[in-house]
Amino acid sequence: MSSWCLKFPSNSPVTHVAANTLPHLTIPAVVTVTCSRLFAVNRWHNTVGLRGAPGYSLEQAHHLPIEMDSLVANNTGSNKRQITDLVDQSIQITTHCFVVTADNRYILVCGFWDKSFRVYSSETGKLTQIVFGHWDVVTCLARSESYIGGDCYIVSGSRDATLLLWYWSGRHHIIGDNPNNSDYPAPRAVLTGHDQEVVCVSVCAELGLRVHVWSTPSQGTYYGLWRGQTTILCPRLISVSSEGHCIIYYERGRFCNFSINGKLLAQMEVNDSTRAILLSSDGHNLVTGGDNGVVEVWQACDFKQLYIYPGCDAGVRAMDLSHDQRTLITGMVSGSIVAFNIDFNRWHYEHQNRY
Repeated sequence: MSSWCLKFPSNSPVTHVAANTLPHLTIPAVVTVTCSRLFAVNRWHNTVGLRGAPGYSLEQAHHLPIEMDSLVANNTGSNKRQITDLVDQSIQITTHCFVVTADNRYILVCGFWDKSFRVYSSETGKLTQIVFGHWDVVTCLARSESYIGGDCYIVSGSRDATLLLWYWSGRHHIIGDNPNNSDYPAPRAVLTGHDQEVVCVSVCAELGLRVHVWSTPSQGTYYGLWRGQTTILCPRLISVSSEGHCIIYYERGRFCNFSINGKLLAQMEVNDSTRAILLSSDGHNLVTGGDNGVVEVWQACDFKQLYIYPGCDAGVRAMDLSHDQRTLITGMVSGSIVAFNIDFNRWHYEHQNRY
């Protein structure tokens, strides 16, 4: 399977990747953010889809599917691509610190010393909204699927051991429904029950069901059974499918698949220090990547390995899938992104025939 690599001038690790590539968007793009909070809006060319599909272009067919942000490539307007507001020094910049709206026009960032999270325009880099609500530093953000018009739910987790549920207005491009009251938006819900900081969060709003899943370092997290011993493990990454299955990656290479009511369905251990996990849109496949630079594809229900991509020369920090589920884009420690062709149907049929 072929792959492409795009190297940014900055050597800062690419810690967040958001592939909003629907053809009807004004700017279909892959938005990337580095650990130094330099972001790029990299235009997407729909060259991977089938000939004749919406957005397919013969003129672009020989080009790479991703065009590097010209302001970043030419270093002509990089000030428009730099988030300069200082985050709390105790915050480790990870993919959980960022959310990109479905139209690629705004980036939400957390981790600031004043206990806020903030909204920035991806076009100008300017701050457009500051949102307060937590009593301590906001440690993670997540968004739901977007509705018609771009509305979606945003969940923020904090060291105050709470989660707040917010509503993003795609019409007004703000948190909240009232543009006249954008300075003081109110959360739709306050979720409590933890006694330590929230470290990762995922939200799924499909089929009218709103599922909020979160994890904390020790108390309040799941108990895993490893080699016959009950151990409390620190969760690092989380991904939830529309079917209600929850994949959690814990420290020291441990994975668990839980049902929506907390029943353990499957578990595995890997040697790599995983930094990014991702479920396919149907929830059947899990993609993982980590410090050893290897991207692997698993069957989500039982963690059977389906494919291993050739190793990259740098570790993986973030990943996302194009809307058509045919291109996987990974953010690398080296300050580059690597795009892989991917075909989940192939592995599905191969697995059916094999078993």
